[in-house]
Amino acid sequence: MNAAYIVGSFDAAELAFLLFFGFFVALVFYLNKESRREGYPLEDEDTGKIHPGSLFDGDKKTFQLPNGRGTYVPEDVARDDINVPAVQAFRAAGAPFVPTGDAMADGMGPAAWANRSKYPDLTFDGRPRIVPIAQSHELIIAPNDPQLVGWNVVAADGVTVGKVSDIWVDQAEHIIRYLEVETTSGKKVLAPMMVAVVHGNSLLNKVLPVILDEPEFVEIDAITAAQFENVPALETAGIITRYEEDRIQAYFGGGYMYATPERSEAWL
Repeated sequence: MNAAYIVGSFDAAELAFLLFFGFFVALVFYLNKESRREGYPLEDEDTGKIHPGSLFDGDKKTFQLPNGRGTYVPEDVARDDINVPAVQAFRAAGAPFVPTGDAMADGMGPAAWANRSKYPDLTFDGRPRIVPIAQSHELIIAPNDPQLVGWNVVAADGVTVGKVSDIWVDQAEHIIRYLEVETTSGKKVLAPMMVAVVHGNSLLNKVLPVILDEPEFVEIDAITAAQFENVPALETAGIITRYEEDRIQAYFGGGYMYATPERSEAWL
């Protein structure tokens, strides 16, 4: 008698195949249900109509928020407005949108932002993560590095827009996140450190200061001097929320495409 058969002509290989087939079908259903939890099912781009539910639709997912902030259900949050101030370059599904207003303020293209929660990012022990350096947990700028406060800030058009009035640091990562810039009009705005270039602090300038005589200033070439007046402001002094972070990062990021007319044109 052949020991490979379990019952009649039904053998172990056939059992393994059926188990794999059943597992694969269940996996397809499971993955499709999971992919339709947040923002799904499919939405028509032209009409905004949401396709009806199906066997593949999953239940609502609930996230437990840290620090006693309750729960978050993505489907219960108001949907983003799809009526954006732009027109399609040509009539076709998926055609790019061309801004009709101020692309940086309207959040178009690289200047787009997400409606993140309006509370600050926190450290593991519940303290605000990004704060002015004086409010941080004993963080300082190394004595050998430029202190930056009081340095001139030069915009993309070469105009001195103001001075660095403060430095905002990340208490979790121990790095500089933002430079607070006080413009010539007296307005204080935050500029991401990643778009800032520090001039005048090179090693050669320290060794040969008389020969090089390089001026000390911070260059922020993402936007022009006039556009600093429209940088999204903080609602509460000394605190930056996740929503405000996204707005500020998007504004400066969008400047690399929309700050000047020639930036949005083709290079060739």
